[in-house]
Amino acid sequence: MRCLVVDDEAFMRTLITRILGGLGARDVRACEDGQAALVVVGDGVDVVLCDLNMPGMDGIEFLRHLAGMNYDGAVVLISGEDERVLQTAKTLAQAHELRVLGAVAKPVTPAALGTLLKDATRPTTRRAGPRAPIDPVAVEELREAIASDQLTVFFQPKARVSDRVVVGVESLVRWRHPERGLVPPVAFVGVAEEAGLIDAMTDVVFRQAVAQGGRWRARGLDLKVAVNISVDSLGRYDLPDTLVGIAADAGLPPSQIMLEVTESRLMADIKSPLEVLTRLRMKGVGLSIDDFGTGHSSLEQLRRIPFTELKIDRAFVHGAARDKAARAILESNASLAQSLGMTTVAEGAEDQADVTLVAALGIDLIQGHFFAKPMPAEDFDDWLADWRG
Repeated sequence: MRCLVVDDEAFMRTLITRILGGLGARDVRACEDGQAALVVVGDGVDVVLCDLNMPGMDGIEFLRHLAGMNYDGAVVLISGEDERVLQTAKTLAQAHELRVLGAVAKPVTPAALGTLLKDATRPTTRRAGPRAPIDPVAVEELREAIASDQLTVFFQPKARVSDRVVVGVESLVRWRHPERGLVPPVAFVGVAEEAGLIDAMTDVVFRQAVAQGGRWRARGLDLKVAVNISVDSLGRYDLPDTLVGIAADAGLPPSQIMLEVTESRLMADIKSPLEVLTRLRMKGVGLSIDDFGTGHSSLEQLRRIPFTELKIDRAFVHGAARDKAARAILESNASLAQSLGMTTVAEGAEDQADVTLVAALGIDLIQGHFFAKPMPAEDFDDWLADWRG
């Protein structure tokens, strides 16, 4: 393992070099600033251990240049700065698409470095450059997709934390494009909102989702079906009667429907959304405030809209056991929802540490890749049978 230590303090360079030698590093080089380090990186380095606060080119600027070189090794951040600054630097490095093993506060110990370096030598693929953006879709192409049934719904399970019983699903739209294959929603939902197609798309997704929910219910599966709805659709005064009527035709009662509202756009006129959401609640439909803690999902919206469920964004769930700031936000959001009598959902659980923390905080439901990724209905049936079996 070839390592590069970048630190302006001679004592720290010597100390970290000795620690790395004790951990089995066969080639350790050291530089006192980022500018000199960039030259060494060009010769081939497996792991860069970088201080943040240095004269000249500091660690933050060094990370930017490192990404510009398409560096495909690993990075360990080291600093005497406070923990939140260190965590922010880690987030920045990840935004640059650098492979960050972790961050270590000074004074550095063999145990702390040894834990991080376990993953340092796993194979990586050299980045060819910045990640290619998702190709934009044309409005007319999307209009045709909606009209010709190219949109389909995947389902991701939501499990009760206390006993891990699956009690619901979130319905997620996908586009089976005849040439591009499966297109993710990030590529076309925004286009639908801008082009005035969101109502038509919501109608397609809702009909497919409740139809499947009705089929599950007919087989004795008591699953609450969640469907995302854009704020743009909440200006339709006929929406409550329309949605409840569609669900009734599919054999799904309002109590088994959860509408997840994400404020992708600020509510310019609150009167229509308030009326529509209140009438939906009066009909027994559940309302979830999605991605809480981000965007426009504010405490004000939580106060004035009759939400029954609060979904805590994945940014505050995954890794919260190792991130004090994320844990504090997760805990406060859970406590807030509980005090308001709302069901809490932790979205984005990806490992056992996430699940353990969510359980310790008394959160009701959990959703994430730790349990299952979104999948077609037929795959969901097989997955659920295995999960229960």
